[in-house]
Amino acid sequence: MLRLTRYLRPSCIRLDLASRPEPEPDPSVHPDRLRWKLKESVLGEIVDLLIASGRAGNPSKLLTDVVNRERKASTSVGQGVAIPHVRTMQAKGFIVAYARSIAGIDFDSPDGLPVHHFLALAAPPYDDATYLKIYREIGTLFADASVRDALLRAEDEHAIIGLFARGPEMPVENWEDEG
Repeated sequence: MLRLTRYLRPSCIRLDLASRPEPEPDPSVHPDRLRWKLKESVLGEIVDLLIASGRAGNPSKLLTDVVNRERKASTSVGQGVAIPHVRTMQAKGFIVAYARSIAGIDFDSPDGLPVHHFLALAAPPYDDATYLKIYREIGTLFADASVRDALLRAEDEHAIIGLFARGPEMPVENWEDEG
């Protein structure tokens, strides 16, 4: 099994997104427009994290690619998780970034719940094998509510990486005993 931590670095982790819904939105603006404005803000923060990897090209083009992918279909998978992902020429190699929103973001989730966990993937168009293996690993990891809760409680970037390193094979209740 591939490990996310092979690709995830502290510089590619944000513990709480700065993006927030407008406190008093303009009632003349359609709610879908407001949601997209927020989504684009979140995706901009995620692209900043992907760029921090040092393995991405033009930030503006990467953002365009990520937003265009999101416009095709929401990358929110439910249960408070979104997996923004794109195959793009702007990725010089496989890149992973993780961002968390303590408050939660309306990200067009199929279950209607706010998203707290954003695990972003970017890969060159030719790197299908790695892309698909990591995508499956993410699904297994985030399927467990105790994993999602532990990620929400993590206090720093190294704790996040530690949680990903232990993977879904080890029950969360044993993670702290590993120390």
